[in-house]
Parts: sequence; C-alpha cells; structure tokens
Amino acid sequence: MFNIVRILLVSLLFLLRTEYSVAQPAERKNTPQDYIAKYKEDAIREMHQYGVPASITLAQGMLESDNGNSALAVYANNHFGIKCHKEWSGATYHQDDDEKNECFRKYNSAYESFIDHSSFLRTRPRYAGLFELQITDYKGWASGLKAAGYATDPKYADRLIDIIERYKLFEYDKSEGITPAVVKPKPQQGQVAVNPTVQRRQVMTMNNVKYVVVKPGDSFFKIAQELDMEVWQLYRYNEMGKDAVLKPGQTLYIQPKRKNSGTGTHMVKSGETMHTISQLYGIKVKYLYRYNNMQPGTEPKAGQEIKLNAKRR
Repeated sequence: MFNIVRILLVSLLFLLRTEYSVAQPAERKNTPQDYIAKYKEDAIREMHQYGVPASITLAQGMLESDNGNSALAVYANNHFGIKCHKEWSGATYHQDDDEKNECFRKYNSAYESFIDHSSFLRTRPRYAGLFELQITDYKGWASGLKAAGYATDPKYADRLIDIIERYKLFEYDKSEGITPAVVKPKPQQGQVAVNPTVQRRQVMTMNNVKYVVVKPGDSFFKIAQELDMEVWQLYRYNEMGKDAVLKPGQTLYIQPKRKNSGTGTHMVKSGETMHTISQLYGIKVKYLYRYNNMQPGTEPKAGQEIKLNAKRR
C-alpha cells in the first residue's frame, strides 16, 4: 500500500512539474524588427554627427550582436564587437573570439557603444576612404569595411548588404544635411582652422571667445567638419548634451567659454535659463551659479538680476 501511494505521489509531482515548465514562456529574444525599432534613432543621430550611414550602423549592430541577443551585447552593451586595443582604458569584458579569452570594450549603455563605433571608424586612418563615399552608398561602405579589415568573414560585405536590403535600412540614410567627412588631424584646443574646401563661415567673437551662428540645415557634425573640429568639442564648449538640437540663429562657441564677463549684470527675460544667459555672454554656466549663490540646476525668474562676474557693485 505504501509503495502504491509513493508511486502516485511521484507521478503527481512529475505531472505538476511538467505542466509548470510548459506554462512558462521561454526568454524572448529580440527580432530584427525589434532591434531596428529600438536603435534606429541612435543610428540616425550618429549619422548626423559623424557621417556614418545609419543603414551601415544598424546592419553592423544587427550582425555583430545577433540583434542585441549576444552575450557581448547583453553583458557588455557592446553591439559592434569592438575589442579593447591598447588605447582603451574603460571597463572590459572577456570572451573567446579569434583567440581564447579576448578583451572587448564594455559600455554603460548601448548608445555609448554606438558613439564609440562612430568614433572608432572616424579616427582610424584605414577607414578614412569610407568618408569620401556618398552617405547613401551603403554597398561601397560595406565593401570598404571588409577591405579595411573590420571583420575576417570573407562574406562580411555581402551579409551587411543583405541585411540592409532585406529590411530596407537604406531608407534611414535619406536625411538632409548629411555630408561625408574625411578624417583630419585634431586641432589644438581653442584652435580654429576653416576647411578651405567648403564655403567660409563667418567667425565672430563674444567676451574674447570665438563663435559662429547656426544656419538652417546645420548640424554639429557639419559645423565641426567645416571648422576642422571634433563634434565633442562643440558639445563641451557649449555645455550641451548629445541630444541637443541646433536652431537657426543660435550662438555656438568654437572655443571654451570664460569664467566671467566685463559686463556687470543681466536682467532675466521670460523663458531665459542659466544656460541661455551663459551663451549670450560667453560665460561658463557653473560660474553664473557661483556668482549668484544659486543651486546648480535651478533657474532664474523673469526680472531677476544675474551677476556676470565676481566683482562687487
């Protein structure tokens, strides 16, 4: 009798476990469509800023990361298989690749991986020829990446082209204001050298800091290209994030802003912020907060008087 009860209990337990396991869905993986929907805006943003076709960025990300499902993408946010190389000082992730336990770059977010991918292509001379191609020449870019040694797979270019055409990624390359860029030597901080191959842009001065005025169709990438600067310099000098959007008529500094201004004060108008005031006078935002004993992140009120230097009145 005891054996019969024991057999029945074991059988019941087995059935319950089987039913539970069947009822639990398997971990869902990203589909190509998921990947495109999630990262297409990042790819387009990088195209505007660095000149890498969005179709190429997306296709490489999809291929290298298995649509974001690879261990390297999941655990290291590395979507492009970029290895550490000697200049990398950030976090790392190790896994077998061409050799055992190879070192790969690890990022805090997927978008950091997209930024580093663009920078990686732009700063290495072997990829310089790619930036002479039309932004819509995805076949030329794919072949050029293979020829420059981005991957060892002999069919790498064909795989990229297949992904681009299958999911019509070339549609994302049709964006105005994008021009190819050739890699140039980095200027010293504060140095401005206008590219002689493009129409000269008027450079003006405010508070002994050089600036340009944003024109319709401008982008950070376009202005940086014309002035032989890096995009990150424009972000840093203007204290802007990578999601900033330029507007025609806007002041954009091409040198670091200063600590103070010869002008004494500014009367705040409706809608003005500490950043917009800093752009008016070429003063770093942190010093405006310091001179006015304001908490960083707070904004002034209309009619408030803002000191522009440390001088006492």
